[in-house]
Amino acid sequence: MTSGRNGITYKDSGVDIDAGDALVDRIAPAAKATRRKGADADLGGFGGLFDLKAAGFKDPILVSSTDGVGTKLKIAIDTKLFAGIGQDLVAMCVNDIIVQGAEPLFFLDYYATGKLDVEDAATVIEGIARACKESGCALVGGETAEMPGLYAKGDFDLAGFAVGAVERGHVLPRTRDMVAGDVLIGVASSGVHSNGYSLVRKVVSDAGLEWDAPAPFDKSRKLGEALLAPTRLYIKSGLEAIRAGGVKGFAHITGGGITENLPRALPEGLDAEIDLSSWTPSPVFGWMAKSAGIEEREMLRTFNCGLGLIAIVSEKCAGHVIDAFQETGERATRIGHLIQGDGEAKVRYKGALKL
Repeated sequence: MTSGRNGITYKDSGVDIDAGDALVDRIAPAAKATRRKGADADLGGFGGLFDLKAAGFKDPILVSSTDGVGTKLKIAIDTKLFAGIGQDLVAMCVNDIIVQGAEPLFFLDYYATGKLDVEDAATVIEGIARACKESGCALVGGETAEMPGLYAKGDFDLAGFAVGAVERGHVLPRTRDMVAGDVLIGVASSGVHSNGYSLVRKVVSDAGLEWDAPAPFDKSRKLGEALLAPTRLYIKSGLEAIRAGGVKGFAHITGGGITENLPRALPEGLDAEIDLSSWTPSPVFGWMAKSAGIEEREMLRTFNCGLGLIAIVSEKCAGHVIDAFQETGERATRIGHLIQGDGEAKVRYKGALKL
């Protein structure tokens, strides 16, 4: 092999292969800790493998989801607080899988940056691995892309991809089984989760606040830290709720809020009637609404307003499902029920949010 006359290397162009290798070595133990039945290979292959039969499935339907973290990532970059952002990425994907009645099986991540900082990237990916382990989901691979010139200094972006499975005949929602009188159970969020952060950032900017200022809604924490509270993972609690019986569907409350997401799990001819006074949203929502003068209607179609997951459950099973959620550490309560509608499903509100 002969060397080039000018001696230029890939590193000279801004891509550090050694840094990439160092990152793989750093995150390998975290990824290995996510192994589960069906996935026991090490990182480094050209593709991630999963054995559905070894995982115990007989006639499975595969369910996939892909997502990112949105502009919440900008707050993490500005504050250099990366420990929870990996959980956000995993939650946004696997929570979309549980609402189909499926168990998440494996996860892959994509981390793109202009110049790789091994420590920052490792912190993020180790957070991804922790969330995968908590969700019973194997981290089977990913991609780290170092692309000089595409990102500002210190910036990076994340994307995730998850695959789950559910036995044929157990897919949710079961819209044909839904009837007027079915109960709506709201499961508490940890805060804003990972949607609506462009509006969050505008509220903060208009209020003239810095990320290191005390949070107006939680004086014990700095504002940036408080707004970076990780998205809750509803996998274990969701699976337990399904096992309790009577669950006909779930809605993951993400972008579009309650108003846009709940109808996605409902059939034509049935509406959701929700009593807005039946739960108390996290203080962050009240602060944003009052600080920026955001109308309740806008809050409900932008944010989760304190509920990260809504279950549609038969009346006779509602108590058992609430117990299942609470026994797995969630706060769950009845928030309403299904009523007869007159066309495309929609949400009808009564009362007012406790903001």
